[in-house]
Amino acid sequence: MDYNQKSNVYYENYRPEMQQLFPETAKTMLDVGCGEGAMASQLKEKFGIETWGIEFMKEEGRKAGEKLHKVIIDTVENAIEQLPDDYFDVIYFNDVLEHLPDPDLVLKRIKQKLTKKGVVISSIPNVRYHSVFSQYIFKKDWKYEKAGVMDFTHLRFFTSKSIRRMFEESGYKVIRHQGINRTSSLKPYFYNLLLLFTAKDMFYVQFATVARIDK
Repeated sequence: MDYNQKSNVYYENYRPEMQQLFPETAKTMLDVGCGEGAMASQLKEKFGIETWGIEFMKEEGRKAGEKLHKVIIDTVENAIEQLPDDYFDVIYFNDVLEHLPDPDLVLKRIKQKLTKKGVVISSIPNVRYHSVFSQYIFKKDWKYEKAGVMDFTHLRFFTSKSIRRMFEESGYKVIRHQGINRTSSLKPYFYNLLLLFTAKDMFYVQFATVARIDK
């Protein structure tokens, strides 16, 4: 998968909507797919926390290493073995899990890296977002793009319901789950009329999830 085709913005996103989910009592954080370390470095400055990152792209990982305490430049699957057990209060997966061949296995393996009260926070694109829904229902198409829900680098696709199921079947308890980056388009209202207002999830580009180990 050629991530070099991605825009620089892809690796420089501060993700304020995801920063809002950060538990202020946390002391240690891991950002999986940290890019150049933009979000993690802001949280580091704001809360004085220890920040780690995992980044597959070498140049972006090098830049992140200048901002964070430690950055592992490798795939997440390989990097997990290099992480200390029972160490992180927060592990972020911002638009990462959909890029993995087996995200369920990664979620299961990374549990041992969380502290007892640690949480995993993820952002995952919503395949039922109204523009994607329109593409395959009305246009009878499934067209990949350079960015967004239909990003050409995505290996897996999720709905709000399947995100919850993935976490629960991987041994987590979902404590917060919400749509983020709501559209201003009027089209989802029309689709909800057709579907008797059972498709409110179509308003959201992604769903954010906060989960802890289900004991």
